[in-house]
Amino acid sequence: MQKLLIFCAFLLCFYNTKAQNCTYSLKGKVTDFHDNTSIVGASIHIVNLNKFATSNFDGEFVFNNLCEGKLTIEIKHIACETKRIVFTLTKDTFKEISLEHHLEELKEVVVKTNTKTEVTSIEQSLKKEVITNFTDKSLGDALNTISGVSSLNTGNTIVKPMIHGLHSSRLLIINNNVRMFDQEWGDEHAPNIDINASDRIDVVKGANSLKYGSDAIGGLILIKPKKYAIKDSLFGSTITSLNSNGFGGSINSEIVKTYNSGWYSKLQANYRKFGDFRAPDYYLTNSGLENINTSFRIGFNSYEKGFDAYYSYVNNKLAILQSSHIGNVNDLVAAINSQTPRITDDFSYDINYPRQSIVHHLGKVEAYKRFKNFGKLSVQYDFQLNRRKEFDSRRGDLSNIPVIDLRLFTTSIQPDLQIDYLEDFRINTGLLVRYQQNDAVSGTGASPLIPDYDKYEAGIYAIVNYDLNESTEFNAGLRYDYSRIDARKRYSLSDWNDKNYDVLFPEFETGEIDGSRIVTRPTFTFNNISASLGISKRFNTDYAFLFNYGLAQRVPNPSELFSDGLHHSAARIETGLLTIGKETANKFVASFERTNENFGFSISPYYKNINNFIQLIPTGIRTTIRGAFPVWEYNQVNAQIFGVDIDINKKIANQFDYIGSLSLLQGDNLTDDIALIHMPSANFSNRIVYKYNQFHELKLSIHQRTVFQQNRFPDYNFTTFNPTTQQDVLVDISSTPPSYILFGFNSSAVFYPFKKGSLQLEFNVDNLFNVAYRENLNRLRYFADELGRNVNLKIKINY
Repeated sequence: MQKLLIFCAFLLCFYNTKAQNCTYSLKGKVTDFHDNTSIVGASIHIVNLNKFATSNFDGEFVFNNLCEGKLTIEIKHIACETKRIVFTLTKDTFKEISLEHHLEELKEVVVKTNTKTEVTSIEQSLKKEVITNFTDKSLGDALNTISGVSSLNTGNTIVKPMIHGLHSSRLLIINNNVRMFDQEWGDEHAPNIDINASDRIDVVKGANSLKYGSDAIGGLILIKPKKYAIKDSLFGSTITSLNSNGFGGSINSEIVKTYNSGWYSKLQANYRKFGDFRAPDYYLTNSGLENINTSFRIGFNSYEKGFDAYYSYVNNKLAILQSSHIGNVNDLVAAINSQTPRITDDFSYDINYPRQSIVHHLGKVEAYKRFKNFGKLSVQYDFQLNRRKEFDSRRGDLSNIPVIDLRLFTTSIQPDLQIDYLEDFRINTGLLVRYQQNDAVSGTGASPLIPDYDKYEAGIYAIVNYDLNESTEFNAGLRYDYSRIDARKRYSLSDWNDKNYDVLFPEFETGEIDGSRIVTRPTFTFNNISASLGISKRFNTDYAFLFNYGLAQRVPNPSELFSDGLHHSAARIETGLLTIGKETANKFVASFERTNENFGFSISPYYKNINNFIQLIPTGIRTTIRGAFPVWEYNQVNAQIFGVDIDINKKIANQFDYIGSLSLLQGDNLTDDIALIHMPSANFSNRIVYKYNQFHELKLSIHQRTVFQQNRFPDYNFTTFNPTTQQDVLVDISSTPPSYILFGFNSSAVFYPFKKGSLQLEFNVDNLFNVAYRENLNRLRYFADELGRNVNLKIKINY
């Protein structure tokens, strides 16, 4: 019986083999995705049959005697992205298979490149190694290491980056291809970004920002995530940072999973906590912070198609120096005339009033598809929700209620098309549709500084890149933007009439009078045109010349139009103007560069002429029930800013390198023939680095930074009556602090105690000699010194 069953099974197998048709052929051709040229020597592997073939001189291959059924084919070629296709064979078949044969598209592992945003862009970058050094600091602190970049500070925890003296709405900050909107109009509103989630930060000083917006009068900051290799891998890192100043630190962890199929995911989280920081001679009472940040990415990456989904959550609690909380202008006079803060308590981790609490959600989904012999189409949807609360010292039932509570929602959709099938000619064009809603949350017990409003935006742009020859590249772009603001605001009836708004804007009146206030619906529409033109010329492998011209227009932000009241965290009354119009800037930037490890340099002069430049300046004092406060008003002038950034690198010896930079800038108010307010001082820095790779990749460096006193400033001093002395006193808010010089020390070493991964240790000291100084661009310079010495230990584990 057993023999009979075996015989029957044999007959069945023989019958099935005879019945199955194994006479089919698979022929094909492997071509380049871009230009359709044949690819020679590609390996074609039928995975489930373990059969191989190689493409010939014409890119062709053939498999014979194949059976009907599903085939899994893997196509490989050196310097190409591996491609896998699955299909069912039912007849003789011909397949044309396209591979991406351009190295620069792979980005990861195979190629290391310093590709610029545009071929003619003048930019500098911070890579992951540098970003890691600032794991427990802010975006502004990290960017301060770049020439031409400074910061506008409120204490040491609220740091706004400045490029060539311009900040806030004049800078575009692009986080993972999403333009940040987080009430950036305020001097004391820092970007809500965790730099630990990024892999690279590019600062574009030229005009090549049309893809992201028309209003980058100052420049562009691009915060970029990492692109992952298409392979099976699981890796991550944990960085712990401990600091002596503030007795705090941070911990940041991330883990990444990638797959051979092109899928990837990443989870990252960061926690920072500091108590009161210390100046050289005293504690800065109520200057601590607590931050919780996390982000998640998931996506699919291949050359022909893919998507990326990203979400980040930032929760910042920031204390504001208690001595900066003034009840009236006489407190300001006392602070200016005193060498020490009014309050210097012992160290504490408490975050008391005044303070800020900000929560920021950001999400995006981006998908792309490449079309053969044409280009790449991508579509992105993103949203942001920013909730900003500012707390002041208040009594009674209002003690725990913020004086400012703003909720800002922003959403946009952006299709983008890159046409790149021609070898020397590339076009990038796209659209933008954006909606923004600001809600001034009621119940604060104070008039909202910024009213409720809806903002609608639409834009279209086109950018052309053309390779004139092997050494010369040309770039030109044009953009049009439409924006509309619909606001809802109550004005004091006397202010409305005194400013002649009843004559200038009768269409804004609703006819509703609420006691002594008039209810209005201001509506503004703006049309913007911006353009860019650039050229780069490489003289040999080392030298290059770049030039950019840009026309940029910026519409006034809601604070410049509608501010009307006491800005508590700034301790001043701010007043906007409905008559403010848009700014128009003409920007010229050039750069002569030598890229060489032994001796390299970059010399970058720039000039910006800005018509209708919007500035916020002090104009006097106003007495309220809280006391007398400085009044700052928005106005418009014609302005110019010019200067030069110089960077130098020199290999001194085999293991010693020198890095230096110099930044010079001058800003002029052409209308009033005076200096512009809040311009950074001339400064230079030097760093000497010692490397000894044979001993745990040891790196030692000492750095020095000199900031000169700003001697060009407008005189906005004023007098006020002091009821205690019964005299008028001068309020000197314009005079600047003296020059200062700071030294620092950095060291790092790498160990390999594990089978996989590494352990990196860093020991750093900031303000090595514990210098007492004040920075002109710190809004709290009237009240306290900057930070004293800080000793930092970092432990980074790669796994």
